[in-house]
Amino acid sequence: MAHKVKRDTFFWTVALQTSCVTFFLGAFGPSQPLLRADQGTSLTIAGLHGTALGVASIVAGFSNSHLVHKFGRTNTGWIGLSIFSIGLIAFVVAPPVQLTILAALIAGFGVSVVINNFVTSLTEHYGKQAPVAVTQANAIGSIGFVIGTLTVGLVAESFRDQWRIGILAILPYILYQFFFRRIKGEEAHVPSEHGPQSGKLSGHFWISWFGFFACIASEFAISFWSAALIRDRTDATPAIATLAVVAFGSGMALGRWYGPLLLKRWEIDTQLKIFIATQFIGFASLWFSHNLIISFFSLLVTGAGVSSQFTLSSLRLIGLSDARPDLAMGKSSLAAGSAIALSPFVLGILGDHLGISRAYLMVPVLMVIAYAVIEFIPSHVEPAHEL
Repeated sequence: MAHKVKRDTFFWTVALQTSCVTFFLGAFGPSQPLLRADQGTSLTIAGLHGTALGVASIVAGFSNSHLVHKFGRTNTGWIGLSIFSIGLIAFVVAPPVQLTILAALIAGFGVSVVINNFVTSLTEHYGKQAPVAVTQANAIGSIGFVIGTLTVGLVAESFRDQWRIGILAILPYILYQFFFRRIKGEEAHVPSEHGPQSGKLSGHFWISWFGFFACIASEFAISFWSAALIRDRTDATPAIATLAVVAFGSGMALGRWYGPLLLKRWEIDTQLKIFIATQFIGFASLWFSHNLIISFFSLLVTGAGVSSQFTLSSLRLIGLSDARPDLAMGKSSLAAGSAIALSPFVLGILGDHLGISRAYLMVPVLMVIAYAVIEFIPSHVEPAHEL
C-alpha cells in the first residue's frame, strides 16, 4: 500500500493561495463576451486581454528564480498575491480597453508568480508524494475557478451592468488568507551563496517545453472562447453561456482530485497521455454539439481531460531539469505565457475571419502535438504515492 502523508497546514495554505488566483482565471475567460459588449471591441482586440496575461507570465518566468533566490518561495508567493490584488482592482475600476489590458498584465504577473511557487513549494515539501499533492492542491484551486465563473455569470444574469463587481468578491478572502492562514514563525530566508538556479537545459527539456506550451495553449483557447462557441452553436444568452462554462471548471476539479488516485499505478507520462485523450473526446463532442445540455457535459469531460495537464507537464519539466526546479518552473512560465498570449489572440483573429466554430479546429492540432511530444520524449518520472 502506498505511504500516506497528511495534508498539513502548509498544504492548505498553498492550495488556498492558488484558489485566489484561479477565481480570477475562472471569472476572466467567461467575462470576455461581457467585457467585449461593454467596450464595443472585436474578438481580436478582446483577445489582447489574454495576450496581456501571457506577456505577464513570460515576465514572471524570467524573474522567478531571482525572486525565489532573494525572498524565498513562501515570501515570493505572498508578493505575487499582493501584485495580483492590485491588478484585480484596476481591472474592475478601469473601463477603457487600454486600461483593462494593462490591469490584466499586472494581475497576470501576480497569478504566474503564485502558481510557479505553488508547484515548486509542494514539490520540495512532499518529495515522492508531490504528484498527488500538487494535483490535489490544484483541484482545490479549481474550486476557486468554478466559484469565479459562477459569480460573474450570476451577477451578469441578475445585474447585467454590474458584472465586474463579482470579480472583487475574492479580495476579502485574500485578506483572510494573509492575516489568518499565513504561516508565522518560519526561519528567515537566507539567499543561496551560489545565486539563483541557472545554466543550460537539455534538448529533451526544450522539446518537452514545447509540449507543455501546446497543453496550455489548448486549455486557454477552450477556457477563453468556449462561451462564445456555445453562444454561436446554441443561441444561448451571454450569461447562460458563461454559466455553462462552469462545467469546464467542475471537470477540472474532479479530474485533479480523483485522476491521480485512479491512475496512480501508471507513470506520469502515461497519465498525461490519458488526460489528453480524454480532452480530445470531450472537445470533439463539444465541437459537434448544437445542444446546450450536450455542450455542458462535453465541457465537463473536456475539463477533466485538461485538469492535470499543467501539473503533470510541470513535473515532467522538473524531472528533466537536472535538479533545478525553480529554473524549470521559470522556463515553464515562459511557455505558459507564450501559450496564453498567442492562443486566445490567434483564435480571436481566426474567429473574426472564419467564425468561432472553424477557428476552434486549431485546438485538436495542439492536442496532437502535446501527445506526440510525450510519446517521443519520455521523462520516466515515478508514479505518485497516495496522500
